[in-house]
Parts: sequence; structure tokens; C-alpha cells
Amino acid sequence: MAAPATTPTERGGAPAPPAPRNQPNRRRSVLRASPLTPAVVLLLLFLAGPVVYSIYLSLTNKALRGEGSSSTEFVGLENFTEAFTTGAFWNSVGLTLVFTIVSAVIGQNILGLLLALLMRQASKAVTAITGMIVIGAWILPEVVTGYLWYTFLGDEGSLNALLGVVGIPPQDLLFSLPILAVSFANIWRGTAFSMLIYTAALAQISPEIEESARMDGAGPARRFFSITLPLLRPSIMTNLMVITLQTLSVFGLIYIMTTGGPGTSSQTLPLYMYEQAFSYGQLGFGTAVALLLLLIGGLASIVYLRVLPKEDKV
Repeated sequence: MAAPATTPTERGGAPAPPAPRNQPNRRRSVLRASPLTPAVVLLLLFLAGPVVYSIYLSLTNKALRGEGSSSTEFVGLENFTEAFTTGAFWNSVGLTLVFTIVSAVIGQNILGLLLALLMRQASKAVTAITGMIVIGAWILPEVVTGYLWYTFLGDEGSLNALLGVVGIPPQDLLFSLPILAVSFANIWRGTAFSMLIYTAALAQISPEIEESARMDGAGPARRFFSITLPLLRPSIMTNLMVITLQTLSVFGLIYIMTTGGPGTSSQTLPLYMYEQAFSYGQLGFGTAVALLLLLIGGLASIVYLRVLPKEDKV
């Protein structure tokens, strides 16, 4: 009679390893992810690649002409230290904040909300005409908008021609109040985006809610602050985040209207970065300023994103 077969454990050997069961799952995951490989490669090449190269440039004395053009050397954080100790940089930071707050946070945001509220109550014809005019200003190229406002606000522009008709002395706002002049132009151009955001948000508010409040005796102001505004808060925060990031990077509009002048009285960070990198040829320093601008935009986004979840719970 044949002896019964013994297992490796009974013979004193090590137990046989279990057959791998997750290999088919891994193979299936690789096959599913393979179509994404070209997209990932393109993102790494055209998105992550320039970012990494920009960080490298900001740590060097790379220049278009002069010493840094012949031999590029690693200077560490010297460019950032120079920026933080330069009055022109902080002047540009302050003007960037003024331009962003006046033209985006206050101007575009509030005017867009007012237009959306008024168009909600207006007739279809008025709504169509108003929307066409406002959106028409939005779709104009930034350079065209800058030239239009330059010809309107300039010393011999249309504004002074109109003021002369009513006997008011001519005003050169591009010289006396340049940062406010470019802010007005940016409000005129960018309000349409906020208006569209708030128009869509108002359409989601049920008319029955406002009708119930009206029947309870709430006036228009009470209904707006107690019902409409709380329901719009998530849309307000989203809109503020988007238009803030858009306004921080505005370049062509200001460059066409004032080129950052007179002097540096309207030189925001994008124009300061351009001047340092291309007018003076200091690519390393200009790239460091660009990264600081990117950091400001990132900090603003973090603030808005941290507020958004709280607003969603309202």
C-alpha cells in the first residue's frame, strides 16, 4: 500500500507561498491607466517643466545681457532677498493690491451683482440689450480695451470733450489718478463675468421662498439681506476667487493705458516683472518676482477655499 503524500509543512519544510491573487487586478489597472499616459506626459512636459525651470531661473543670475548672459551662476535666494529689500517691489505690491481690490473685489463683484439683480426684474428686451452690451465689453481683447480707454481718458480724449461742453476744466486721469483709471477700465471689461455668475446663481433661488417672505411682510431690503444674500454666499466666494486671480495677472490693459506710469504710479507686479526681465534683461530677478506673484495668487486661493466650506453650510 502506497504511503500517503506529505505536505511541505509535515516534512519540516517552509509552507508554499500563496498564489498571487492581485496580479490580474494590477494588470487590469495598468491597462485602464495606459490611455492617460500621453496626457500625463504632456502635463509634465508643458506644465510641470516650465514651473521647475522657472524655479531654477529664480535661483540664478540669468540675464539677457551683461554678466549673467555669458555665464549663469547659482545665487540661491539672492533674487528674493533683493526683491524684499527693494522699494520698487513693495510699491508694485501695494499698487497690485489696490488695483485688485478696487477693480475686482469691489468694482466687478458689486456691479456684477447689481446688474444681475436688475436684469432679474427687467423685461426680456432690456435684459437682452444689457447683456449684449456688457458681454460685448468682456469679449473685447485686453489690448483693444486698453486703447479704447486710453483714447477716452487721455488729455485730448472723449471725456475732456464732453467735460468741455458743460464747462468743466479738462482732466487727465491717466496722469493724476492712473491706478484708478486702469481700475475703471478693468471694471468695465470684467463685470460681465460676475454678472453671468450671479445671474446663474439667482436662477437657482426658488421664487416660492421670496414669495413666502413677501407674504410675511418682509420688504425688498429685508428679503435681499435675509434670503438672497445668504443663498448667494457660495457663488460670491467662488466669483471672488476667480476674478481675483484674473485681475492679479492683468498686464496688457495697464501697459497700453499707462505703461506703468507716470513713473511707477501704476506699475503693478506683472509690469514690474516685465520691466526687470525684458527691459533690464534680468531674467533671474524677473522670474523671482513672477514666482512671488504666483505665491500671492496661491495664498488668495487658499483663503477663498478655506472660506468656501463654511459658506456651503449656511
